[in-house]
Amino acid sequence: MKKTFILKGLDCPHCSAEIEREVGDLESVSVSEVNLMKQTLTVNINSDKTQQVTNQIKAIVNSHEPDVEVFEYSDKEKGTVEADANGKIIMRLITGAVLFLIYIVLGNVFTLPKTAELIILLTTYVILGADVVLKAVKNIVKGRVFDENFLMSISTVGAFLIGENLEAVAVMLFYQVGEFFQELSVKRSRKSITELMDIRPDFAAVIRNGAPIVVSPEAVAVGEVITVKAGERIPLDGIVIEGSSFLDTRALTGEAVPEAVGVGDEVLSGCINQNGVLSIKVSREFGESTASKIIDLVENASSRKAPTESFITKFARYYTPAVVIFAALLGFVPPIFFGDFAEWIHRSLVFLVISCPCALVLSIPLAFFSGIGAASKRGVLVKGSNYLEALNNISTVVFDKTGTLTKGVFSVTEIIPSVGFTEEQVLEFAAKAESFSNHPIAKSVLKAYGKETENKAVGGYNEISGCGIAVNINGKNVFVGNDKLMKAQNIDFKASDKAGTKVYVAVESEYVGCILITDIIKNDSKQAVADLKRSGVQKAVMLTGDNQSIAKSVAEELLLDEYYAELLPDEKVEKLELLESQNRKGGKLAFVGDGINDAPVLARADIGIAMGGIGSDAAIEAADVVLMTDEPSKLVEAVRVAKYTKSIVIQNIIISLSVKGIFLVLGAFGIAGMWEAVFSDVGVALIAVLNSMRALKK
Repeated sequence: MKKTFILKGLDCPHCSAEIEREVGDLESVSVSEVNLMKQTLTVNINSDKTQQVTNQIKAIVNSHEPDVEVFEYSDKEKGTVEADANGKIIMRLITGAVLFLIYIVLGNVFTLPKTAELIILLTTYVILGADVVLKAVKNIVKGRVFDENFLMSISTVGAFLIGENLEAVAVMLFYQVGEFFQELSVKRSRKSITELMDIRPDFAAVIRNGAPIVVSPEAVAVGEVITVKAGERIPLDGIVIEGSSFLDTRALTGEAVPEAVGVGDEVLSGCINQNGVLSIKVSREFGESTASKIIDLVENASSRKAPTESFITKFARYYTPAVVIFAALLGFVPPIFFGDFAEWIHRSLVFLVISCPCALVLSIPLAFFSGIGAASKRGVLVKGSNYLEALNNISTVVFDKTGTLTKGVFSVTEIIPSVGFTEEQVLEFAAKAESFSNHPIAKSVLKAYGKETENKAVGGYNEISGCGIAVNINGKNVFVGNDKLMKAQNIDFKASDKAGTKVYVAVESEYVGCILITDIIKNDSKQAVADLKRSGVQKAVMLTGDNQSIAKSVAEELLLDEYYAELLPDEKVEKLELLESQNRKGGKLAFVGDGINDAPVLARADIGIAMGGIGSDAAIEAADVVLMTDEPSKLVEAVRVAKYTKSIVIQNIIISLSVKGIFLVLGAFGIAGMWEAVFSDVGVALIAVLNSMRALKK
């Protein structure tokens, strides 16, 4: 049984990792995933004792975070625990800081009795650090010794025992201030990402009994008609049946230029209607709408952790016990040989404060968190930080052709008339002959002709399967089709060797000319391929079901390294596996496609990338990354965001480890004191957190 719990008020990445691990270790739980962005815990319970497991989960969460409220996703949210907790923390910090300043001022003006000094400092310490010490004691009782609460408690209590009372209180004060700002940074980061994806509609004005009724989007059925006024967000996907307007699509595509829509156009939920009133016939229920899917994709992205993120979590688990053991050795072994027990204990306590791994544990998940938000702002949905990190290591990109590199729309690109005929005559004969056909080729010919055809003049229409059309136009037999039709009618024609679909035209027994129809290459395809290679991609390959000549033409124009043509969906999977076996340098293989036939290949690739926000639902479901527009250049943006995020992650690791390494050595030799220790812990953590948020703000 799958259950989701709300962990209201959870902001600590380290605590969330510990909660995820401990819940996962429960006998009745097979899967445990904490999503810090949504503040949720999702579990698979393989037992009928669900209430017992629920109680165990609540106990685990509250053992780490007593102020976090735990309740099932289906329950109604209760209270304002988070707001109340924040208010208490601020009041405690202010009170503690004021008492600390009073002591400093009084100590400089008057000579206070030792007892009075101790009372003021102990009172200040209890106000500031009671919760930290209490958590440490509770965790020790439960067998969880090595965490930041333990480190801060033992170092500050130890400072009191050796007479460093002022330092003990100062360390706790600055630690709590640092923790407050860290949590504030995480909350603001979450808020920024939530605002970026604030496309959830609040209401829908549905027409019932001839009048608009305001209801929740979930209450609207497929086929019903909704109205959207200027300035309102479109609540559901549908087709415009009345009105015209410009839509702000930035939340979905990242594009600033408004999109014009009118009757017959498909519109997506989440877009904002800028002017005019639109009547829209709903085509998808809310749960299947674009806005709903995007929200779900982004919200759940944090549950799939990157390898670096997982490594840091494991590293912190072994690192903390190691430094505690070293601190103990530092405090008790040197005095045996050098004496001065109090000095070495002081050094070991400083060492403990410095060693807190907060900077790494906080900043690495937050960097990926911000990177996913930055990508979504640009119209790129990454389903997990593991895929964001994988985008750094792409060595081979495999593209589908139609709808990915090309527009997937057939257009007349060239008309080649025979001697004695004009381009207009060739197109006119073809358009009149094709006027009764619904074939995509026929539609492209009629679109290029651009005039109304007189069907009265057309008779004897005969569609010859696999060849073309034979008709009578104004008493003349006209043949429009491929080379097979020309040969069957014994017409002497000149075959074209150009890439594309060739439509030959003949009147009676005379060859009139050829119309070349091709699928137009997207404007940014060539630049996207070039930019990907500049970013480190070693090989760009195209797979298509089209014929060899068309595939060759497209591959040569886009400067692709390889292409494979005339492939069925299962053959595309075979080719992908072949390319994967050739990819021996350890890089990732990415496949970019848009159609329902691409779903198997998207699922098979290391990184599946679905092209287009209104592409096949199956393709989007199977993909790891979704590009919300039909532009291949969005993949380049995704790679750039991934590389920028990875650079921030590396910076945080280097900053955190190098600063801590330096201060650990200085602390061990007695050069760094408690004040420097506070900076190396809280200060470095804040620097790393702020650095992580650069990914979101850039």
